[in-house]
Amino acid sequence: MAFRYEVVYYHRQLDSGKADMTGTDNKQAQRKAVMAVLAHSEPAEISIRLETIELPDHENLRESENGLVMVRGRIGGDGAAFNLGEATVSRAAVRLSTGEIGFGYALGRDRQKARMIALCDALVQSDQYADLVETKVIAPLRAAMVTKRNRKAAEAAATRVDFYTLVRGEG
Repeated sequence: MAFRYEVVYYHRQLDSGKADMTGTDNKQAQRKAVMAVLAHSEPAEISIRLETIELPDHENLRESENGLVMVRGRIGGDGAAFNLGEATVSRAAVRLSTGEIGFGYALGRDRQKARMIALCDALVQSDQYADLVETKVIAPLRAAMVTKRNRKAAEAAATRVDFYTLVRGEG
């Protein structure tokens, strides 16, 4: 399905850290990679990491709210898209005192997580806070996610069974 492909793509970005694009696409690719890390992280972990930073003044442009989004699927690689169902999503928007605006979306009904994601998005866009947020918040979360994913892959690989056949006769 199409939405599964996007998740796999973001996981590839997690392994390499920041995306390998140049020019104006670099900032957009960096934000996309940051959003992937934050969306897959636990709210408590994000909160703990954000407490290590002295946050600038900011205001809520959009209070955190819950809503529904339509999840679209695709059968096969070239099949027509269809509406799979609805999913609950929380969203928020934050503006820093320096003018950067961040948007946050979180699957489920976690308004606080959406607000923290929006705050991190705004901070990543700021020249003053981008490197600090990358080293104190995003990099540790990314490392924990990659470690967890590798552990799960190793557990799954341990249960793998290789089948082979013996050729009998002149086949």
